Amino acid sequence: MFVDELVAGHQYNRRQLLRWFDAAQFQPKIVAAMERPIVEPPKWFEYAPQFLSAERIDGGVAYFRAHEDELARAEREYGVPAEIIVAIIGVETFYGRNVGSYRVFDALTTLAFDYPRRAAFFRSELKDFLLLMQEQGISPLTPKGSFAGAMGVPQFMPGSYRRFAVDFDGDGRIDLWESSADVVGSVAHYLARHDWQAGQPVLLPATIDAAEQDAIARKLDGGISERRPMWSWEADGVTADALASAVPAEPVGLLMLEEQPVNAEEHASYWIACPNFYAITRYNRSRLYAAAVFQLAQAVKAARENGRR
Repeated sequence: MFVDELVAGHQYNRRQLLRWFDAAQFQPKIVAAMERPIVEPPKWFEYAPQFLSAERIDGGVAYFRAHEDELARAEREYGVPAEIIVAIIGVETFYGRNVGSYRVFDALTTLAFDYPRRAAFFRSELKDFLLLMQEQGISPLTPKGSFAGAMGVPQFMPGSYRRFAVDFDGDGRIDLWESSADVVGSVAHYLARHDWQAGQPVLLPATIDAAEQDAIARKLDGGISERRPMWSWEADGVTADALASAVPAEPVGLLMLEEQPVNAEEHASYWIACPNFYAITRYNRSRLYAAAVFQLAQAVKAARENGRR
C-alpha cells in the first residue's frame, strides 16, 4: 500500500522502489533506543555542561570565523542572530562532527513499519525522504543520519528538509551535509518560519518573591509554565530583571533551570521565556535544549567579543 501510493501519486518506478525496500535493513538497536524508558529526565545542571564546555564554545567561535559572511547574510535576510544559528548547529552535531552513522533509509523503514507507537509519523517522514531523494536525484541508500532519520549538519527530518531547507549558495540544489551556506541559511529560515521575532530577546532573568516560591512552583509543568502577559506574572510575584522595554508585549512563560546543588541544597534560576524561546522549541521541544542553545549562543558571542577569534 505504501509503495502503491508512491507509484500512483508521485510517478515512482515500482520495481526500483521494491529493490530499495529489499535492500533496507531492519535496525533492532533503533527500536530499542526509541523504547528505552527515561527513568527521570535530567536536571539542567546535568544536561548543560556537555553543551557549554570550552571545547564547544571554542568550536562555535571557529565556526563563526569560518562562515562569517554566510552568517551575516542569514541574519540580515531572516532576522535570526548569527550566534543562535551557530549554537543550534553546535548543539545538534558539534558543528558537523556528529551527523549520524545510520543509513537514513534503514532508520526510517525500521521506525515506519516496526515501531507502531509512532508509525504514522515515521511513514510520513519516509515518504518525504523518498520524495526528497527523487527531487535531488540521490539513491535513498546513500545518505546517513541519526537513528531517528534526522539528516545533515543541522539534523533536519525529511519533512523539514523539503519544507524549510534553502539553497543559500545558489547552486541549484540543497545540500545540508557539504554546503555550509545551505546549512546556515536553512537553520535561519526554519526559525523565521516558526515565528522568530527579529531584535527580540530569548530569555530574561527573573526573580520570584520569596513568599510566592511554592505557589509559582505549582505553575511549572516540567520546569516550564503556560504563557501569560507579564503583568499577570508580576501580580504573582515574578519580576523580570530587565528594563520594562525589553520584555515583549506578547504573553511570556516562566522557565525554571535546576542549578548545581550547593552544600546539598537544591536551588534554581528562573527566566522569562520570550516568544523566541518558543521558536527554538519548534526545533526541539525540550526546555533544556532551548536553554542550552541560548546559553551556548551567549557564550560564543561573548568569546568573540573578548577576542577568542
